[in-house]
Amino acid sequence: MHKTLEFPDLLRLIDERSTAFRAAIAVAPSLDLPVPTCPEWTLFDLVQHIGEGRRRWAATVAAGPDATSRTPAQGDAVAPQEREGVLAWLAASTELLLAALREAGPDQGCFTGWGVTQTPHTAGGVARHQVQEIAVHTYDAQLTVGDSAALPVEVALDGVEESLFIASFTRSAWPHRPTAFDFHATEDRSWRLTVDGDGARTTRLPAIGGAPEAAGLSIRGTASDLVLWRYDRISADSLQLDGDPELLDLLFAWEPEDWA
Repeated sequence: MHKTLEFPDLLRLIDERSTAFRAAIAVAPSLDLPVPTCPEWTLFDLVQHIGEGRRRWAATVAAGPDATSRTPAQGDAVAPQEREGVLAWLAASTELLLAALREAGPDQGCFTGWGVTQTPHTAGGVARHQVQEIAVHTYDAQLTVGDSAALPVEVALDGVEESLFIASFTRSAWPHRPTAFDFHATEDRSWRLTVDGDGARTTRLPAIGGAPEAAGLSIRGTASDLVLWRYDRISADSLQLDGDPELLDLLFAWEPEDWA
């Protein structure tokens, strides 16, 4: 049975993944190491992105529903150069974000920057997305220091749906024959991305009323691999594809106006 993570779980996972990120930074032989999954970034660049980004999201959440853009970062937005200072700065960045989310609560309106999607423009929606952003960048950091690990199942299962709800929703008409893409996690969760004249939207499977017609393409893998593939960290070669693989090329080539 599908279950969306509750707000306290999202806050817990932001904290847990942030702790794992700092653990990777703590053991890195140098912060000048290149990050294989983030071209032209060093580990220090990744640190700066994580710390400053969480401080900006903290300020954005705190600004409330009237904000119309991301707001400047709270506090010191520049990472220190010393390792001990970096770790403390990262920890403080995470706490600023968590404090802002706790104060706001899940239902407070919030600028998100992702337009019309299947995810609400609330602090809860921001928290859900933050779990995935921090988790994927933790994977980047762990890979850089030679200690890569799959995303935790709890994080990854929510991440497949979250990425589909935001990045694969549009009201622009699909310019080809209507079809569907099914995403099957080996942990017994499935989703269908339907594309047709009404655009693209995702539903959970199995659908009410029985099994749906076969999809044009089914994509199967662990939840972690599905998320990492969605974020361009691994290739589709890591997944099992059943159906017409050319549909994936059409999906990747499609550029609806509201995805710009």
